[in-house]
Amino acid sequence: MIRLANVCKQFGAATVVDDISLSVKPGEIFGFVGPDGAGKTTTMRMIIGILEPSAGEVTVLTKTKLEEIKP
Repeated sequence: MIRLANVCKQFGAATVVDDISLSVKPGEIFGFVGPDGAGKTTTMRMIIGILEPSAGEVTVLTKTKLEEIKP
């Protein structure tokens, strides 16, 4: 399971991901689409543990800490 709860990411004064929440259950197929600059890549980087959210929580399986999510 992947769960994002009120996730935000800021780089300096720029907010690039603003309060996203979603849940993807095992076996579900999920499309992540949007225009250029919408924050898709930044969100994926937070899900896989490359970036830490400025606010909110990312859960992958049962892991919530960045060190646990990183491969």
